[in-house]
Amino acid sequence: MPDVPGEPAPAEDYSFSRRGRSTAAVLATGGWLAAVLVLWLALDAAVWLVVILALPVLPAVADLIRNPLSGLKISQDKVEWFTGKLTGKAALDEIERVRFDTRWDFSLRATLILRNGKRIRLPQEATPLYAEADAEFQKRSIRTERHHFTAF
Repeated sequence: MPDVPGEPAPAEDYSFSRRGRSTAAVLATGGWLAAVLVLWLALDAAVWLVVILALPVLPAVADLIRNPLSGLKISQDKVEWFTGKLTGKAALDEIERVRFDTRWDFSLRATLILRNGKRIRLPQEATPLYAEADAEFQKRSIRTERHHFTAF
């Protein structure tokens, strides 16, 4: 397709993906399990306490075993995301703006705000770093907002 003089060239398709098994996930899960083991063996903690403290780590262990793929794709006309069995998409012309919220744990939450008022929260594991995602939405003339440390 020939370029029209004076108009910017369309942005190339963007693709981001990550696996559930990362160094940080392995270290965090191993650290939690090591702490629970120390409580049980070295400090002689009650078995019921050890079991309760071990329960929160089970989903992390399952993710390390399954190693699910998550990601985000932005093409010329739509945004698509996937994580595990969850998938979704939105047309670019339906998106009014994208809101990025930095949470108190320093994680990033991205929300697509559609022209009809509906909000679609992108899965955290499918969201790229802020600078990368912001640049890709800006290339497609989609307004972005950045909010730091909002309570709600």
